[in-house]
Amino acid sequence: MALNGTLKDFGIADIFQLISHQSKTGVLHLNSKDEEVHISFVNGDVVSAESTTRKHKDLLGSMLVRSGVISEQVLESALEQQKRTLKRLGNILLEQGAVSLEDLKELTRLQTTETIYKLFNWESGTYAFEAQEVDYDSETVEPIRSENILMEGFRMVDEWPMVRKVITSYEMTFKRVKKLTAAAGDESVDDEIDAAFDGMMGGEGDAVPAGMGANEVKVYGLVEEGRTVQQIIDLSRLGEFETCKALLNLLNQGYLKVDALRKPVAGEKPGRRVRGWSLGALVAQVVTTVVILGVVYLLVQSVDFLDLIDPQEGRTFHDPAARELIDLSHSRRLQRAIEVYRLEQGHIPTRLDELVQEKLVRESALSFPWRQQRVYVRRDGSYRLLRPFE
Repeated sequence: MALNGTLKDFGIADIFQLISHQSKTGVLHLNSKDEEVHISFVNGDVVSAESTTRKHKDLLGSMLVRSGVISEQVLESALEQQKRTLKRLGNILLEQGAVSLEDLKELTRLQTTETIYKLFNWESGTYAFEAQEVDYDSETVEPIRSENILMEGFRMVDEWPMVRKVITSYEMTFKRVKKLTAAAGDESVDDEIDAAFDGMMGGEGDAVPAGMGANEVKVYGLVEEGRTVQQIIDLSRLGEFETCKALLNLLNQGYLKVDALRKPVAGEKPGRRVRGWSLGALVAQVVTTVVILGVVYLLVQSVDFLDLIDPQEGRTFHDPAARELIDLSHSRRLQRAIEVYRLEQGHIPTRLDELVQEKLVRESALSFPWRQQRVYVRRDGSYRLLRPFE
């Protein structure tokens, strides 16, 4: 099956799922305007992600310096040796004893995931998958499951807007207001998804939890006078989103307060390029009966000819390309059913089988053309439909 086309027809999530489910090995080439990213897969798992427009601060050597693992002098020496030997920078630093294998793996993984998460911003572009052998250093690189990347990406898209309302600049600095007594590694706050979000939404955000999560404890320890958000991101090694989210938690729980906001660099705001796929934001604009009727009309008119294939007939498609086309069409059918349900009930369904109860689709449509039911991820008024992990 040829895997190439436009991102409007086949999104990032669909591409990753297809590569993962078919355990493909090769390189995915993605282009959008002046951006170009190449992601390498081995048996459906991600082993690297390279961007031709990667900023200096996002290069592995720079990340090692800014996270405090090595000095500028050590990096310069290693880069000079790299020019002479053409060895990988990481291997040179390991041979010199400048970094530990654990640190190198951690920063290499972070570089890969941060590059991929930016793809969730893309609204248009092209993709092409090239099946080929992929060479990677198994000593320093641990393959990452595509499903894990997708789930984290969806979560970030949903939560970034709330974080960005408070963490508005990379140049913000903070002061400690009260001592954080929670022991590092106490994960109790993580079970609440976010006390910070409860506080912002008018919930019981004033109640201080018995313990803070490991991320909050780590970020709290990095807060010093004059240290900016960007510097905390670099030192934490948690990634941009997790660091900013931890700062938000600490602010809302009263452990920190904003000390100063330096003049921000033009266009540089945390999560600035993340544009959510939340359908709730779109539906919120549908405030008149005329617009609602227009939406319903468009939903009815957007029928794909492949919808005419009835899941009740129990037909099996053996060709992977055929299954992908049928899946794309029937996923759209389910999306239309979810939108009708939302207009009728005022909210999206909790489970897909509620569409069956409302007689919007047949039960077989929840899985067709797969053996198992599609994965339905619902969060804060938005949702994602994923192929079953077969």
